[in-house]
Amino acid sequence: MKKILLFITFLFYVSILFSQEALKSTEEEYYDFLALDGITERPTLGYRTLSDSVWNINPEKSHIWENNNLGNTFILWNSENQGTNWFSKGFFHGIKLKVFGPEWFNSYNTEVPYGQYDGALWQGKGYNTSFSTGIHLESYGFELTFKPQFSFSQNLAYDFLPGVFGNENSYFWGYGIDLVQRFGNKSFTNFDLGDTEIRYTFHTFTVGFGFQSPWLGPSYINPMLGSNNAPTYPKFDIGFRKTKLVIPGLNWYIGDFEARIWIGQLTESDFFDGNDTIDKTLLNGFNISFSPSFWKDFTIGATKVCLTKWGNNFWKYINPFYDDNDINGIGEDQKASIYATVLFHSVGFEIYGEIGIDDYAVDPISAMKHTMIYTVGAKKSFNISEKCKALLLFEWNDFEMSQDFQLQWNYMGYYGHHQVKEGYTQKGQMLAGAYSYFGDSQLLKFQLFFPKSSHSIFVHRFCPDMNYIYNMAVNNSASGGALENLYGIYQTYITIGITNTIILQKSLLLQFEYDFVFIDHNLFEERKNKFNNKFSINIKYNI
Repeated sequence: MKKILLFITFLFYVSILFSQEALKSTEEEYYDFLALDGITERPTLGYRTLSDSVWNINPEKSHIWENNNLGNTFILWNSENQGTNWFSKGFFHGIKLKVFGPEWFNSYNTEVPYGQYDGALWQGKGYNTSFSTGIHLESYGFELTFKPQFSFSQNLAYDFLPGVFGNENSYFWGYGIDLVQRFGNKSFTNFDLGDTEIRYTFHTFTVGFGFQSPWLGPSYINPMLGSNNAPTYPKFDIGFRKTKLVIPGLNWYIGDFEARIWIGQLTESDFFDGNDTIDKTLLNGFNISFSPSFWKDFTIGATKVCLTKWGNNFWKYINPFYDDNDINGIGEDQKASIYATVLFHSVGFEIYGEIGIDDYAVDPISAMKHTMIYTVGAKKSFNISEKCKALLLFEWNDFEMSQDFQLQWNYMGYYGHHQVKEGYTQKGQMLAGAYSYFGDSQLLKFQLFFPKSSHSIFVHRFCPDMNYIYNMAVNNSASGGALENLYGIYQTYITIGITNTIILQKSLLLQFEYDFVFIDHNLFEERKNKFNNKFSINIKYNI
């Protein structure tokens, strides 16, 4: 018994100074804040999952939450021989353990569904809850992560327009998106494998199979091509994690790069077209980022994805330069983006931007804005005092259709497509930007950090469906208010939110959030304003 107690004591004291964090968690966003001032370095350049989000903390630099337990990686066994040549130094000789959570999230919406970037959880009207915990084991290059999510949604009734795909809960307009408005007419539970995966990594070369959804690009709130908003999907990926490029022989360091290719299977929701024989979609993705040695705080990158029916020849879509649009065949939909970030450590300031295109313009010079969407954002840290730090964040997303479409043909938007009618979704939820998928979004957030807490306030305005009236303007007349009366559907959300995070006994995180959501609804000739109150409590214990 004494030996067991001694081992447990040893285990909980032999921890190493890095932490692996779930996407958009309190801990990951805190480490990202520290990166503005150079206290830590971001572990990724443009492709980020839980397995890639490993933050190394500089022990010589202090930070305001340094006396709190934000999660540890423990060494269960450490070999005395850690390798003497290039091959044997490619992996850790021993066993590491990381425990996630447990974490219990609860929310309540008084009027409408509201809540994003929460995995498989559907935050409908009424009470919603999810529970997650898990472990990560690593040994000799092999990694095993098991972190499922259990969720429950009361899913109370609310007013929405009837769906157009044969099910009243499907999306209310368009011809190419499986975006569910309400998941049935009763409460439901859900089990999702979450961030579960198996992986092998040698130096920075990595290959894995699992369910971790990648967050792609620099956006804070509305990423164009990848996020953790929807239920996870099975995928295989291969590539290189953040890697130093050195010219052999000359020993010239030219910069850092990162590259990943992945193949995944998306699933249609139960509330779409009712045809179960074609409810699987093939997703191929390619991402690459680079930071030059002469300007390490500048990063440029690109992402490309292609959707087609499951069973199609996926090998050709792995080619990042494949640019066909298979109109007469099985059907496919391609999307791409380029992004850049610039970080100024001396003043704790960062600016970033991303431009996306859907399919490809026939003439990219004369029709440069054809299908184009964009994001711009900035972050700034402030050193108010020794015991108070601050963050100011702003992001603007414009995902509306370009005006040249109004002279050509109907176009739903970046995430919808007539060839792949499920659109860029997984089980009825958006795979990427969850706020302004067919419209625009503006976020302003201010956050204060204290040694045992953080407090933030934000204002967020977004219009998810502005493309509806733009789409209906094609070959139509606006005289006498015809468009507004016949097709005047839009929704404008204005949210004022307050979030308070309190750290108790170093390891227990309590987070309380209140969002007041004003919704301006114009549904044909009936205009209704709604007021939603969202209350949420998140409880997490870090081991």
